[in-house]
Amino acid sequence: MGNAIEKQQVERPYRVLSLDGGGMRGIYTAAFLARLTEQFSRIRGESALDLGSGFDLITGTSTGAIVGCALAIGRPMKEIVGLYQEHGSRIFPHRITGKASAVYRATQGSRYVRAGNKALRDALERVLGDVTLLDVYRGRGISLSIPAILMSEHRAWVFKKTPCSGVRDDHYRLTDVCMATSAAPIYRSLAAIDDPNASGGPQQVFADGGLWANNPIMVGLVDALTIAKSDRPIAIFSLGTCPRPEGDHLDAESAHRSMLDWSLGADVASLSISAQEFAFDHMARLLANAISNCGRSIRRVRFPNRPVPASMMQYLALDDSRREAMDRLMAQAHTDADLTKSVCDDSNSEEGQMIRQLMNDLPAMPASGAVWDRATSATGKDR
Repeated sequence: MGNAIEKQQVERPYRVLSLDGGGMRGIYTAAFLARLTEQFSRIRGESALDLGSGFDLITGTSTGAIVGCALAIGRPMKEIVGLYQEHGSRIFPHRITGKASAVYRATQGSRYVRAGNKALRDALERVLGDVTLLDVYRGRGISLSIPAILMSEHRAWVFKKTPCSGVRDDHYRLTDVCMATSAAPIYRSLAAIDDPNASGGPQQVFADGGLWANNPIMVGLVDALTIAKSDRPIAIFSLGTCPRPEGDHLDAESAHRSMLDWSLGADVASLSISAQEFAFDHMARLLANAISNCGRSIRRVRFPNRPVPASMMQYLALDDSRREAMDRLMAQAHTDADLTKSVCDDSNSEEGQMIRQLMNDLPAMPASGAVWDRATSATGKDR
């Protein structure tokens, strides 16, 4: 009996959830996960499923970190959809739509980013409160890795609490971490947050982690390799934010772009995000395949994995907080979740069976969210 239990624990993969950034497109992520888990909870006859507890490690960047941290503390995804619906237009009160709007923002931008900064912090406080990275690790047994940029040194920074991370980030509040990782230059304020290790000292200032890891799959893969035992399989579930197909067909003359042609820098952000998402996903695939060939099982699934419909193109800007855009993103998320559920029903689909097994392993939780004790260490899971 003991040997059977030990074998089952070894064979259970170390599961990683990786969530891309994408500004307002985070509503797509939350709606997709809400729809998919709802279908499996109905099949299993449960009021709701605790998706966050299905993962050993959650990594998310920018808007992906907001969704990931909410999952980590056991909040229902419908609540996070509501966060975007209720607060999105205040977080992004002015949409950059071209040269004219970029010039306008150059003169009036400070008041917009200040207002958006306050709106986001207020929204996050309501959902995440004063929960810290250490609280999540002790109370829920979930590791977190959240990319950002430390402005004082212009270097990558990962807010991290894992079995191997030490104590540096233990007492950072999830609210502050999400403010830091989502502080997109031009679109939002930089994030000035308290350093919990230097009470009363100067605040630290951070910029959006999407500048270097908008798709944080490599962060998740490296941490998983560091944490999981060498004989334990790794399974990575990577979710994008309905990314738009990008590309510019340029002739030699149009290659001479000025700052204004780049919308004073706003268009560079989407270029950087698209290039990173593609590059990091393929690097992770190649690295996972190479390691698997050496005997360490690493499987990954990336979804959605089909082209974005042409009708969605006008709704995919990072700062598009129009009600129409949110409704279209949610509708697309529901369609993609339904297709993903269909893949789960295909016994010949390895990716579908990965997702199905994850959903079947999730514990039930009340529809209002998971109940857990922040003061109690998690000891019930083989981490």
